[in-house]
Amino acid sequence: MSQISPKLPTALRSGPRSLAMNRPLVMGILNLTPDSFFDGGKYALSEAVAVNRVKEMVLQGADMIDIGAASSRPGAELIDPIVEQERILPFFTIIRKTFPELWISIDTYHSSTAHICLKEGADMINDISGGRIDPRIFHVVAEFQCPYILMHMQGTPGNMQKDPHYENVTEEIISFFIERISALEHAGVKDILLDPGFGFGKSVDHNFEILKNLNTFKERCKLPVLVGISRKSMINKIIGTKPEEALNGTTAVHMLALLNGASVLRVHDVKEAKETIQLFEKYKSLS
Repeated sequence: MSQISPKLPTALRSGPRSLAMNRPLVMGILNLTPDSFFDGGKYALSEAVAVNRVKEMVLQGADMIDIGAASSRPGAELIDPIVEQERILPFFTIIRKTFPELWISIDTYHSSTAHICLKEGADMINDISGGRIDPRIFHVVAEFQCPYILMHMQGTPGNMQKDPHYENVTEEIISFFIERISALEHAGVKDILLDPGFGFGKSVDHNFEILKNLNTFKERCKLPVLVGISRKSMINKIIGTKPEEALNGTTAVHMLALLNGASVLRVHDVKEAKETIQLFEKYKSLS
């Protein structure tokens, strides 16, 4: 049984480059922020440290990496685009040069950062705001004909975890996706991935309801779903761990995500995610 429906895209396309989606993919995280919730500052010490981290993820089987320089942890303030670019560009430039074949996503909500990075060879944009912080980002993505990760967030990082409320979290996120997909398509964006935004304005119960309904997002919107749950509080609050202790819990929840239709896992731990996908693929081949 194929994990990806024939109605869904079979590949991501960025200019002349393409990335097949006939199996679940792993997106490795490279945080260049000083205050990320798990590995803040660890890989921004030097370009050599960042390059070595990317090399490690590539050797472990990462299909793509996501480079971000703005913290989106609960309570974080929005970053100035100039500060973001000063953080990200020196690292991105050397990583692009060192790994010319690697599919690189840029985690930004600023159209100016997206434009500069796409011009320098980035392949995809990952926007936690769904185009609501800087609407011009849709037009930048369309200009470069690259994929766009559309994420749902209730509020902003600064206030998103202050008593998040929904009448029906699944239906409200689907409504958001439908409206934003229409705006993206109107702007000329062709390749879209959905990210329901685990932890971005959701309670633990909201997060697990979303996890259970991943196939609903995929089937209703006819688009692949990316899941970013690695080491997050929805895991830690259930099993009593800290982020640095949450690898086992993350792996367990990744398997649930795959069983419920996830097409991409955005992760801190590439090796373990790839092994989870291998086991999932074997299980699905017999069903």
